[in-house]
Amino acid sequence: MPSGAFSPRLLGMSKDLIEAAHAVSLKAHAPYSKFHVGAAIRGASGAIYAGCNVENVAYPEGTCAEAGAIAAMCAAGEYEIAEVAVIAGSDQPVPPCGGCRQKLSEFAKPDVIVTMATHAGARAETTVGDLLPGAFDASFLDMDT
Repeated sequence: MPSGAFSPRLLGMSKDLIEAAHAVSLKAHAPYSKFHVGAAIRGASGAIYAGCNVENVAYPEGTCAEAGAIAAMCAAGEYEIAEVAVIAGSDQPVPPCGGCRQKLSEFAKPDVIVTMATHAGARAETTVGDLLPGAFDASFLDMDT
């Protein structure tokens, strides 16, 4: 389990969002990889929703932190992401996996900031659009063409 020590170095990211991602990462269920990830998203309302990775001995059956945060947001009846923070127990900030990039793009505009951080306080920022250029979206489902 990652240590509880955490000192965020924040510039543009809201401190409460990165702290929520850190706190939930400590609750991750990662007995196989030992790779704890936490994600926190701010909905358009300002509410924060958090999720952690949950592994399963049948590896592909686990869930990612970002997916958990999105599910919590939807369960609360909110469907627009205004800000994202992802934190992992690694030496350098880790971006969301490909599937989570697609999931984030479902609920966030391309200019939404994604801050990736480590427990030691390192961080990097990007946007949802930069994480997934050319994202598949509902416009591709237009059956009239």
